[in-house]
Amino acid sequence: MSAGLLLLQALAHLEQGNWAAAHTIVQNDNTITACWVHGIVHVMEGDLDNARYWYGRAGRAFSRDATAEIAAARKMLA
Repeated sequence: MSAGLLLLQALAHLEQGNWAAAHTIVQNDNTITACWVHGIVHVMEGDLDNARYWYGRAGRAFSRDATAEIAAARKMLA
């Protein structure tokens, strides 16, 4: 499965509230987009310090709005 499809699968897990399954997908992917999605995972988990770290790795401004971030990531991957 391509990296983009895996990230879309991670986003689908996040939309279902399954951050643990999404984390399994993104934890070993160091691409910028995966780092962003990894940050979103930790926002949903409630680990905001870790989320900020991953947003920083992705070069993105931190956001607590997981729903908006998931939608933006999905749009970028479309």
